[in-house]
Amino acid sequence: MRESEIKEILSILEGEPNLIYFIYGSINSGKSTLIREIITNKLDKSKYIPFFIDFRTRNVLNVDNFIECLFEVDEKSKVDDFREYAKSLADLLVNGSEELSKYYLGAPIRIPKSLFDKIFAKKDKSGDVYQYMEYLFAKLNEKGKIPILIFDVLENFVFQNLCRSAPKNLQMIKELTLNGNRLLLWSLFQFLVALTKVQHLCHVFCLSSDSLFIEYVYNTGELEGRAKYILIEDFDKETSLKFMDFLAKELLKSELSKEQKELIYSYVGGKPIDIIYTINEMKYRKLEDILNEMLNDSIQKLDMLLNKLDYITPKISIENEIIEIKKEDVVNALKLFKTKYEIDKKAISTPVYIYLIKENILFLNPQKGILKPQSYLVWNAIKEIV
Repeated sequence: MRESEIKEILSILEGEPNLIYFIYGSINSGKSTLIREIITNKLDKSKYIPFFIDFRTRNVLNVDNFIECLFEVDEKSKVDDFREYAKSLADLLVNGSEELSKYYLGAPIRIPKSLFDKIFAKKDKSGDVYQYMEYLFAKLNEKGKIPILIFDVLENFVFQNLCRSAPKNLQMIKELTLNGNRLLLWSLFQFLVALTKVQHLCHVFCLSSDSLFIEYVYNTGELEGRAKYILIEDFDKETSLKFMDFLAKELLKSELSKEQKELIYSYVGGKPIDIIYTINEMKYRKLEDILNEMLNDSIQKLDMLLNKLDYITPKISIENEIIEIKKEDVVNALKLFKTKYEIDKKAISTPVYIYLIKENILFLNPQKGILKPQSYLVWNAIKEIV
């Protein structure tokens, strides 16, 4: 169902590593599923070795958390020299099918306990971290293997609260330094630039559902000419209907009528996870009951959000100015979606759209400056309530 996206990413992998690729999209649009499908079923396993760093399960609030996500500690190793260990790991990945297969299931980078402990004992931890990774990737290159470094849910790294209240929380980044003056995030990005554009050692993909994070990175200019952005959107209608046909045969062992498919699409649009849930539930329940329950759930969540604004006034800080978010402004912003699924972001004030993105009501495409609801269910809820 993602043939064009798969083709694009495979084409990137066939070329020389040269850019950092940010793969982004609304919540549950299928970014992680797409990458895992490519890693598991589409890659030439004789050529590539993926390293999958998943920030999904933890909040990365300091350098130690970051390092813990990067590595799997080898408790048994007695090797003290990271170069010796990197060489042996590279040999194992090239020649050991059992060890290699683990990385195709999504493993972080293995590291000897002695080096891991040494890193944590230092005040400046970045040097050994990046030096070890760079040396390992270089050794793999020498053996004809191309590493693929993947960061999933990248916004949980450092930026987990970034822009959720806009630039006020950017102070958080300044507090997360590696040597008292180097920003943790940009230190990582500079390292990734060195791996890709400078040394061409490794392909790098960064996945994110946080469009405020992507907007920040896209607009800072720090990665200008060093990064590319790939939007993974919900399925279009034609693809959605084909997906429904496939799922109906797989899950229901039957076919859906044209009317059923049109009804499903009118409620959930092309959100893969919502289509899967709907058809799976049809094993036991009536279609109309399933869809009405899903819509009611979205309505109740949006209604609760708006009711909260009667008692709580959210505050957004932009360039050190504290701006209050008024319920009237939020409602007026949502009214713009009564007849349109997408609008120009300039139609809504920046503090209001930041608030609505933070609350998972809207999604921003920073490349086009377009806002839209996070899903068709949210869109339908907006139309019902406002």
